[in-house]
Amino acid sequence: MSNKITKLNHGQGFTANLVTGFLVIFASKFGVPVSTTHVSVGSIFGIGLASKHLNTGIMQGILLSWLVTLPVAAVFSAGAYWILICVT
Repeated sequence: MSNKITKLNHGQGFTANLVTGFLVIFASKFGVPVSTTHVSVGSIFGIGLASKHLNTGIMQGILLSWLVTLPVAAVFSAGAYWILICVT
């Protein structure tokens, strides 16, 4: 994952994993559902921004997929509900 977003050295990789772990545990304590993959990508993205070695094309694709996922899932689940519950 990180090689496509930005090149990481050992310290940066450790930092990304540490922040990911901290945020996932913190969110869990408050009952907030988070995706560890999204949190990890966000951590790597932040390191890429800070180091100014970010592959913006890859990040644009990831951000677009995050924005598209929610409405597409809503449409598919509404369609499945309609087919399974309303049609039968």
